[in-house]
Amino acid sequence: MRRVNSEETPQTVQLDRVGGWLSRVDATITEVNSLLNRATRERQKLCLAGCCSKNCKSTYMFGKSVSRSLKHVVGLMSEGDFKEVVERTLPEPVVVGNVNPTLGTETTLDEAWSYITGDEVRIVGIYGMGGVGKTTLLTKINNRFVTISNNFDVVISAVVSKDLKPEKIQEQIWKRIGFLDEKWEKKSLHEKAKDIFHVLSRKKFVLLLDDIWRRVDLEEIGVPLPTRQNRCKIVFTTRSCRVGGQMEAEKMIKVEPLAWEEAWALFQKKVGDIDFDIVPLAQDVAKECSGLPIALITIGRAMASKITKEEWEHALEVLRSPASSLLCMEDDVFQYMEVDVFVRLKFSYDGLLSDKVKFCFLYCSLFPEDFEIEKDDLVHYWIYENFCARNEAYSMIGTLVGACLLEEKGRHVKMHDVIRDMALLIACKYEKEKHKFFVEAGAQLTRVPEVGKWEVSKRMSLMANSFERIHEVPRCPDLLTLFLSDNHNLSEISDGFFQFMGTLTVLDLSRDEPANYGMVL
Repeated sequence: MRRVNSEETPQTVQLDRVGGWLSRVDATITEVNSLLNRATRERQKLCLAGCCSKNCKSTYMFGKSVSRSLKHVVGLMSEGDFKEVVERTLPEPVVVGNVNPTLGTETTLDEAWSYITGDEVRIVGIYGMGGVGKTTLLTKINNRFVTISNNFDVVISAVVSKDLKPEKIQEQIWKRIGFLDEKWEKKSLHEKAKDIFHVLSRKKFVLLLDDIWRRVDLEEIGVPLPTRQNRCKIVFTTRSCRVGGQMEAEKMIKVEPLAWEEAWALFQKKVGDIDFDIVPLAQDVAKECSGLPIALITIGRAMASKITKEEWEHALEVLRSPASSLLCMEDDVFQYMEVDVFVRLKFSYDGLLSDKVKFCFLYCSLFPEDFEIEKDDLVHYWIYENFCARNEAYSMIGTLVGACLLEEKGRHVKMHDVIRDMALLIACKYEKEKHKFFVEAGAQLTRVPEVGKWEVSKRMSLMANSFERIHEVPRCPDLLTLFLSDNHNLSEISDGFFQFMGTLTVLDLSRDEPANYGMVL
């Protein structure tokens, strides 16, 4: 039982023959306990009455029962030498994803589905600008495999993101089809690829890859290439149609903004009841969202508490303000940021009620793209900086979730990649002097950036990069927070690195879970 308890995981189940043996053991233990209790009475009868015929017969029958039980025990002991006590369970064919109902995607969903279930197309690309609903569409495709009969063995979903780390993609795939343990995690990229290929080459699979920015080398990861023979499919989303060529997609489907009827319906749903005399203004505000679901949702939520014409007129003025000042962006980090989307989403940021809540929103941009941030971690970081108390911190997280600026996932929150782009643009460029953020999280850096670029920072994140050592001795008199977590290659930090960081309050050097290994100075 100790072995079973230690080896059973969500991916394994107790062997039937082990379960049967344990059931027989339980029955025998019950029988033996009964005999032990009866033994006391048998001894008492012999001592009190001597060996009369009746007592002798009872003792004889008792002895036979003991002998029989001993044989059972010996037999069970000999049968109980199991080399293995658990076996790997088969993965669920589909894991249902959480998705907000969005109107206007049925036609595109049906088109994509026809290519996935047909025989002619093996790789399908879905493209469109940020915030247009590509991820939602991919989740709906995933969930359709539950409701509609199909011939696929397994549907696998993986988020790629801008940093494109093959190991992260392998981990997501192996969680669905294998047994993710410490032994597997220590294998090389090539060894993991062999394991994945060994399993997937025997299955008819669908691989859904979300948010691709450049070519993903499927062979490097271990994914068998889809062919007419294996009839497997790969579906991916991207912001750039050019990526379709790099991925050798045989069909590219463009996700268009919502038509007016669907856009207005979604906006109304987020705003709630709208007074009759404000409806024309509300429709003008909705039109400024250009049919983008993420803009309709965030701005609709921001306008939910607005009840006067003046408030709606002001919103319209802000949304119609020129975006020309944003067209001169030079930062590589923001080169893919759609200017029109930024202007509309920044309206929701500007509408946050306090500078504290705005700061908490920007703080979440310190984490890499698609990173699930544990709420407790955020609260602890803010408390350590004496920024707020515990209950207030949780309240501010709730405010940001309610404003659709953070997505809630149980004990974690997450930033939509377009929302994060906006937060970085604000923190690192337009309000740079105020916040003094330096963020190169998940940027695949092999060397630490030049000291001159970040010595004046108050908060700095170099999470999830690939550099091996830090030899710099910077002078950072204002640095409060430093995130160096998830740098798995980092093995050496110079003695003088922390020497001139007198105000450093939060330091995170963890490998996997910031809450477990973060340091507070």
